[in-house]
Amino acid sequence: MSQKFLSQELQTVHEPKKMEITADALSIYTEPGTDLWQRTYYGFQNDNAPVIQTRTDETYFSFVTKVESESGHRFDQAGIALYLDADNWIKASLEYENKSYQRLGSVVTNSGYSDWATQDVDAGIKTLWYRLSRRASDFRIEYSLDGKDYKQMRICHLEKGEGTISFGVYACSPEDASFKATFSEMTIGPCQWEVHE
Repeated sequence: MSQKFLSQELQTVHEPKKMEITADALSIYTEPGTDLWQRTYYGFQNDNAPVIQTRTDETYFSFVTKVESESGHRFDQAGIALYLDADNWIKASLEYENKSYQRLGSVVTNSGYSDWATQDVDAGIKTLWYRLSRRASDFRIEYSLDGKDYKQMRICHLEKGEGTISFGVYACSPEDASFKATFSEMTIGPCQWEVHE
């Protein structure tokens, strides 16, 4: 049986200056200079993107949300996040690059070092569904263009992903920009990631 994400007790990491929550949707208005990244390749550390989460000790579940983004500036991004602390987290999102393409990507950060896996997609895509599934300390991230047919982006492990975790949504603008990201159809339900035989 599925539960509505927005009916759960929510917690905010790096509270946005402007956010709207209704019974059916959550909107974040990003602030310039916000991001999540730790060290790898670029050298910098940035840990100030707003994340709206709930907590669970459920070992097997899937979280789904529809994300509508009004992004239009380089590096603008909005999607799902599983944020434990500054050095241990996952995020997946569309990151705007230019008028031709965006990067559909995921970042996994373990012990203070981030990685980034991406694929280029059309810049005209402004709506995507994401599904995050948990099996103990392992996670699968998927995306969908229609909320029905999901494609795998990544399978990963979090070193501190056991026990109680926090997960939800995020949006940020690493450069001098701001945009609105709206999250809806947010549900938590049985794990859609089947055990490997």
